[in-house]
Amino acid sequence: MTPPFAIATFPSVIANEVKQSMSAQLHGLPRSTHSAQRRANPGATEHTRGAALLSAMLTVALVATLAAASLWQQWRSVEVESAERLRVQSLWVLIGAQDWARLILREDGRNGGADHLAEPWAVPLAEARLSTFLAADKGAAMDSETLTQTFLSGQITDLHARLNVRNLIEGGKVSLLGWQAFEKLFEKLQLPLAELNLLTENLRFALDTSAENGSTKFAPLMPRRASQLGWLGLSNATLAVLSPYITLLPEATKVNLNTADAMVLYASIPTLDLAQAQRLVSVRQLSHFRTVADAASALGLTVSQMGASDVSSSYFEVHGRLRQDQTVVEQVSVVQRNGSEVKTLWRDAGPQWQPGKPLK
Repeated sequence: MTPPFAIATFPSVIANEVKQSMSAQLHGLPRSTHSAQRRANPGATEHTRGAALLSAMLTVALVATLAAASLWQQWRSVEVESAERLRVQSLWVLIGAQDWARLILREDGRNGGADHLAEPWAVPLAEARLSTFLAADKGAAMDSETLTQTFLSGQITDLHARLNVRNLIEGGKVSLLGWQAFEKLFEKLQLPLAELNLLTENLRFALDTSAENGSTKFAPLMPRRASQLGWLGLSNATLAVLSPYITLLPEATKVNLNTADAMVLYASIPTLDLAQAQRLVSVRQLSHFRTVADAASALGLTVSQMGASDVSSSYFEVHGRLRQDQTVVEQVSVVQRNGSEVKTLWRDAGPQWQPGKPLK
């Protein structure tokens, strides 16, 4: 009697025999020869299966690599878009904050009188949440969570508290009073006077745009900011030392006796030494000077001996800083006040970076 499993497997055995016979016929070989080749080379089938498995693995790896690259590109696009949106929002907030600073300066100008460090514009804005300035409602440009995580700070600086490089030239010629002020400053800071001479000559050359000057095309480019004075011959080391004490404005200006520090007062007043300058700073802390005559009286000098001094200011620097999470955006602008009118001369957006990472 035939076993049941033999009956069950009989059709499949027949099918295999038929496939082997057809394969042998297709290759022009007898079925017995084809079967003999398989029995003689049993590793051929295993080799074929291994190659197929390797091809499948390579295909899967390629597909995974392409998918990962596509996902990374999409993630990068989202991050770039988010960073750009944050930058634009931050700059708009900073522009609004600087308009607020202009409003403060305009109101101060309407009141008139001397400019001094006890006025509202001179008080720095410590870092505070943006939600303290803006109402967090559904119609706001940023949601309430963003507002509570955004911090704003800033400061208004009087540019008349510094020596103006533009004072070196007057009427196309070197100003003796302006040059002597810078000479005192260079000597006190132990900076090379040769660089001051080079700066003065290049500045005169850059400002001389008259038709009679046939060498105008060879003149150096006129800087717009003090940080660009390297164009006129100052070395980076000298410029770094001078930065806290100098500025570059469109016109000649006087030093504000109420806002300048002791070093600038020492340099700007011809007959003053550093000890007298420090004493002048101490006196004004008790009560600001309402006129130049008040400051001269405190020093035992006449008004004519006070040099290019004043107690009011027209040019200010507005510095704004916005921090959201670990991202910081800064903006600096210079404004000019003429009575109750305050206009922006230039505005620069500072770098955007994460404080925990090195700047590049």
